[in-house]
Amino acid sequence: MKVAERRKAIVNLLLSAEEPVSGGELAQKFGISRQIIVQDITVLKGTGYEILSTNQGYIMQKSPLKERVFKVRHTTEETEDELSCIVALGGTVVDVFVWHKVYGKIEAALNIFSNLHIKQFLEGVRTGQSTELMHITGGYHYHTVRADNEATLDRIENALNERHYIVPEI
Repeated sequence: MKVAERRKAIVNLLLSAEEPVSGGELAQKFGISRQIIVQDITVLKGTGYEILSTNQGYIMQKSPLKERVFKVRHTTEETEDELSCIVALGGTVVDVFVWHKVYGKIEAALNIFSNLHIKQFLEGVRTGQSTELMHITGGYHYHTVRADNEATLDRIENALNERHYIVPEI
């Protein structure tokens, strides 16, 4: 894993964590030393991330990243194209959720930001380990997408629209 990809993974992990994440946990997860984690956190703080170092671990206070929720619909065969489109343009697919008429909101964290993550997700679905949430709502689902800026989110939205994945608002 390259340094930039690891730092992006650290950001995504801290953003989705519900409690502090220790340097030891991060080091183990990424197969590097705690000293490298400290360096990564320092660099991330220098680029605008508000990361607190506590005695229990790191906490993301506020992210400079922008987020947008897209309502989409596509077939299972188009899932790879949808995810690849978002990732190729610089986005992270934070989650997927559906609105079920009985159960309400059903949500799953994804944190997909690389082709490797797309491959792992698709492998899990294709091997029968899991099924996509969109199947319980006729293909309709939502993704929270995170990116460095609004312009990137606009490009992602336009690309998804060109592919006819975006569900028009009524």
